[in-house]
Amino acid sequence: MKAESGKGGHAVLSQSFSPWPHRLAVVLSCATLPLLFIGGLVTSLGVGLAVPDWPTTFGYNMFLYPWSKMIGGIFYEHSHRLVASCVGLLTIVLAVTLWLKESRNWLRWLGIFALGLVIFQGVLGGLRVVLLRDTLAIVHACFAQAFFALTVCLAVFTSAEWRTEMKNPLVVDGGKLRRLAAITTGLIYVQVIFGALLRHTGERLDGHLLFAALVAVHVVLLLLRVLRAHAEQKTLARPAVWLAILLGLQVILGTVSYLAKFTVALRWPFEAIVILTTSHLVVGALMLATSVVLTLRAYRYSRGATAAVGRRQVLSEQLPA
Repeated sequence: MKAESGKGGHAVLSQSFSPWPHRLAVVLSCATLPLLFIGGLVTSLGVGLAVPDWPTTFGYNMFLYPWSKMIGGIFYEHSHRLVASCVGLLTIVLAVTLWLKESRNWLRWLGIFALGLVIFQGVLGGLRVVLLRDTLAIVHACFAQAFFALTVCLAVFTSAEWRTEMKNPLVVDGGKLRRLAAITTGLIYVQVIFGALLRHTGERLDGHLLFAALVAVHVVLLLLRVLRAHAEQKTLARPAVWLAILLGLQVILGTVSYLAKFTVALRWPFEAIVILTTSHLVVGALMLATSVVLTLRAYRYSRGATAAVGRRQVLSEQLPA
């Protein structure tokens, strides 16, 4: 495959690519985020069982349930199902488009995996209603965040940035950056799990606070490393800065949510507390997505650098002394 020189130390592949996989992946990511918000509202309001049957809604086909009957908790739970169905349909369209338009075989199968995951999510949500198990609700919440992170990965992998070969090294000490970014992403996801436990059971506040502190420390360390060593690489610096901003917002939301929900320090209306706790969930999802993007770029740029260094070493060995 022929390569042409491009900007930023990349070699742009001359083969034409369809823009539709990336467009659909971005739309899917954008649609999944409000789904997380609506799911958080359902949990915070305690209306997860407002619709007692599944996959039907009070005996109706899900898509034919009368709008006039969507009142109270039914509105939130049924809206959650409708938006989830739209996300599922978008995932199907993306998977098919990847299979037809994408030349990278691993990415085509990743689209199939995303489709399998969204189907699994739908079944989990339905079984939670039918079997009345809180454990299923917790697992459903954790996989929802994982699916959102996966949609962000698909958006990154289908972008123009990922359709280029690394020509020159961009990150020369990528090993440390890769490890720190990957650990930060892992800690954020564990924090998501403890957050789901706390939201659904009211337990394990200790674990939630512990991992909140670990996440905060690692986000600050990651920001410092990026700004000190790779400030000129905007594709690394920008997500690192945004991750730090989201961390600050998350700390504020978490602190206020805790004071309003578990103490008498703040006597706020129930609706305000619901918005606070749900926003806390969504910002956590954005932190996870941002950290995933930064981690993916750290691996890509450092691998390119490693390959470039390796090629130079081979050439130097082959040249006569």
